[in-house]
Amino acid sequence: MALHVMEEANRCLGCKKPRCQEGCPIHTNIPEVIRLLKAGRLNEAGWMLFENNPLTTVCALVCNHEGQCEGHCVRGIKDAPVHFSVIESYISSTYANQMVKGPAPSNGRKAAVIGAGPAGITVAIILARYGYQMTIFDSRDKIGGVLRYGIPDFRLPDSVLDDLAYRHLELKGIQFRPNTYIGSAVTIDDLFRDGYQSVFVGAGLWKPRKLNIRGESLGHVTYAINYLASPKAFRLGERIMVIGTGNSAMDCARTAIRHGARFVTCVNLTDKLTASQYESSYAKLEGVDFIYNKCTLEIREDGVILADSQVGEDGRISPIPGTEKLYPCTGVIIAVSQGAESNLVTTTRDIDTSKSGLLTVDADGHTSRPGVFAAGDAASGARTVVEAVANSKRVAEAMHAYMQTLPMPVTTDYPDAPVVEVRDAAAQAEQLL
Repeated sequence: MALHVMEEANRCLGCKKPRCQEGCPIHTNIPEVIRLLKAGRLNEAGWMLFENNPLTTVCALVCNHEGQCEGHCVRGIKDAPVHFSVIESYISSTYANQMVKGPAPSNGRKAAVIGAGPAGITVAIILARYGYQMTIFDSRDKIGGVLRYGIPDFRLPDSVLDDLAYRHLELKGIQFRPNTYIGSAVTIDDLFRDGYQSVFVGAGLWKPRKLNIRGESLGHVTYAINYLASPKAFRLGERIMVIGTGNSAMDCARTAIRHGARFVTCVNLTDKLTASQYESSYAKLEGVDFIYNKCTLEIREDGVILADSQVGEDGRISPIPGTEKLYPCTGVIIAVSQGAESNLVTTTRDIDTSKSGLLTVDADGHTSRPGVFAAGDAASGARTVVEAVANSKRVAEAMHAYMQTLPMPVTTDYPDAPVVEVRDAAAQAEQLL
């Protein structure tokens, strides 16, 4: 592994105007990281990666490298690009073991983060570096959000996220409150009441988009976001049809194969896949078939009715009458994107949203309500992990600037309340004997 990494590092030309860095949404200083590695200064390279991107171990595995850093590499014009993903993964995973620094001194202020996905984790880490007491709230039992519950383990192992939780959250004193849905028993108003001076909303898109066709509620049908969260819970048989051809659809198809499906087919409206070439090539390699230029009309117990698609003058895609056919299958996974849940918005005063339910924000993540910020999927819709990190870094700095304008919080409303020691029953019983 190390030999292969150094071979890739030695292929880097060290461009004065690095196109790879320009292609990276978070502008990782790729040439300098590679230079430090080649000079035997791996820890410095690792520190640089984590300082710029707290989720570098994750991005090294799941980024769309072919469309970002590697896709812009000058070597890729006539040859294979430098595979920085391999270099980044090696450096970040090796250096992560050196990260044992505790929390920064407290500045006496605290902030809340809603959502333990990439956006929320990034904001919590950056503000913790400034000394803020951070609490992350999430409706799930572990951190990661879409990273854990929307990306298969064969692409992003849970062990990477578990280590992230230890290195970045536990060691830095960031509190995590699991199984807590903000907008139900606890609201954003409650957070401000309890002394949080600002709130970051980084909730993911967990509401599946429907096809709105007949048969969508049948027992052998599910949505991608539900399937990927717990594939073992579903019994979809050996012949599965995936409606959609994005990266999530590829994840569903490849996951289905790993859970016993023998025949998996993805259906696409047009002749062009929306998934990256990297992801779709792996799906094809593993035996996934593709059907192009088809509209999904109806789901039945024994299969799916598809029809040839056509593009109208207005650009809309519609079925061609008379081309309907039944394509047999035992299970159906609908993978046509997700939308935002509404409870958090409906329980929060003075916060504006778009027609699609996303939070309305400015360039620095300010919502219409003072003290409430947002980034990631909750504000911009589904984006890549590295884009979420890049946007969240900017929003975290805006939150820091905002909280510095506020007066220091009052410590308590009951300064003279006595302290009462409560001993457990076993200790009391032992004292009585």
